[in-house]
Amino acid sequence: MPHRPVRLPSPARLAIVGATGAVGMELLSCLEQRNFPVQQLRLFASERSAGRRLKFRSDTLPLEVLRQGSLSDVDLVLCSAGSKLAARYAPQAAEGGAIVIDNSSAFRTQPQVPLVVPEVNPETLAAHAGIIANPNCVAIIASLALRPLQRAAGLRRLSMATYQAASGGGAAAMQELLSATRAALSGESFAPRVLPHPYAFNLFSHNSAVDMASGLNEEEIKVTRELRRLLSSPALPIGVTCIRVPVLRAHAMALTVELDRALSVAEVRRLMAEAAGLRLVDDRERNLFPMPLAATGIDEVLVGRVRTDGSDPSGHTIALFVAGDQLRKGAALNAVQIAEQLML
Repeated sequence: MPHRPVRLPSPARLAIVGATGAVGMELLSCLEQRNFPVQQLRLFASERSAGRRLKFRSDTLPLEVLRQGSLSDVDLVLCSAGSKLAARYAPQAAEGGAIVIDNSSAFRTQPQVPLVVPEVNPETLAAHAGIIANPNCVAIIASLALRPLQRAAGLRRLSMATYQAASGGGAAAMQELLSATRAALSGESFAPRVLPHPYAFNLFSHNSAVDMASGLNEEEIKVTRELRRLLSSPALPIGVTCIRVPVLRAHAMALTVELDRALSVAEVRRLMAEAAGLRLVDDRERNLFPMPLAATGIDEVLVGRVRTDGSDPSGHTIALFVAGDQLRKGAALNAVQIAEQLML
């Protein structure tokens, strides 16, 4: 059996699986913008994309169809092609000597597979055995704001509401939002095909299946489970409501965080301003706080609207509002940052 590397060579031989999807395209952008050291890059997509070429740096690269043995000669696989395909091909790639960073939910619950946000729990990378899981986009974005609070004052309880962009449903959901909005503005009817409800000028409960016993949908279950794991707090009480909103690609969320030790608003602002991966946007005079449009296309997660929660007279509860690009830090950028950590 080939040796499973713990680190990546620099430059590395890369493969992107799911290269034509929304996250796959963002992976290409992140690799190029961050000048990631690439020796060779191979792009894989479905059979209907075979023969097309995608631009990367000064070259155009052919799209290949993923088959048995396709990933046998690469150092790193960035996989964003769904759970079924990842479950089939990621273990094969790892056995062949590659490191796989997978963006699906296929491996996120497996205790032997690290679930990683580099600014939050980079130490867990040392335990990988060839496969690393990229967390759920909401969990990534929320954990960046929660980790500084946890380190400073401990977390006692979390309540959150998420306002999730179309990009979380993939390129087809983004296109449906654009088409539905054009139709609505023109006074025309539009029948939703990708999402279960009308999307233009509407919002609705996240379109994942609802568990009949708990009333939670799959997204809320994922967020709860993955945040607890990222924060190494398996018993942290978390209440979450996930809502799909008519925004293209940046998630926003309201976080209400009960701490073990009370922190002042000034202390929380300082923590947020100093934390890696965050940008403080908290201007009360101008009523300027994090917005999805402002978060779109940037690496940092915006955090602001910092205030004490009036429903807790003890002063232990802080309210925040955050916004982060779902395709970037919520998916592609986080995967590339993991790969960068493996080269240090």
